[in-house]
Amino acid sequence: MRISGLAERTGVPVATLKFYVREGLLHAGTATARTQAVYDTSHVERVRLVRALTESAGLTLGAVREVLAVLDDPPTSRHELLGAAQHVMLAREDGRPQSRAEQGEPASEEPDRWAARAAELVAAREWCADDDPLVARLAGQLRAADAAGIDLSDAHLAALARAADAVAAADVASVPADRAGAVRQVVVGTLLTDPVLLTLRRMAQQRASAGVVRTG
Repeated sequence: MRISGLAERTGVPVATLKFYVREGLLHAGTATARTQAVYDTSHVERVRLVRALTESAGLTLGAVREVLAVLDDPPTSRHELLGAAQHVMLAREDGRPQSRAEQGEPASEEPDRWAARAAELVAAREWCADDDPLVARLAGQLRAADAAGIDLSDAHLAALARAADAVAAADVASVPADRAGAVRQVVVGTLLTDPVLLTLRRMAQQRASAGVVRTG
């Protein structure tokens, strides 16, 4: 198909498609003349993937480029694939403005009880090493919640951790055996199911709240 056909199939304007090609987000079509090229279903799939990553996952074009690089030259193990997906997500989140608390910086020189609490939780769940960037991120998030007056009790945090374990188990179980499918599921699936998880949580909150009202 010509680029006009690709635009029609994907709903993306021709000018945007040409921009994707210039930025390396979309591979060039097969040249048929000096100023003409044809495109195939691989181009349709790539354009739809770029749109999903930018519109649904909220990635910048730079982050999308990182995802595509992993897809085109993936690590050999599923564990490394997960690490690549998390790297992109952390880079995306680090690009937004953060408070001092979220950045992991204590508000004073007092002992950082939030860092200790995060490390204790991670050790109890046997999740990751103490120096994993996610541990510092969790400490900053706990500190930010406390600064906003949110009482995240030990019982509440433990319940969230158990739910996270259940979600992680479901994520790992969903990864197909073939390498190409595993790459797409782990890298792209992780990015695109984060919004799904948030929506499910909100719907579950509505149901749980309605149950409290009925029995209260």
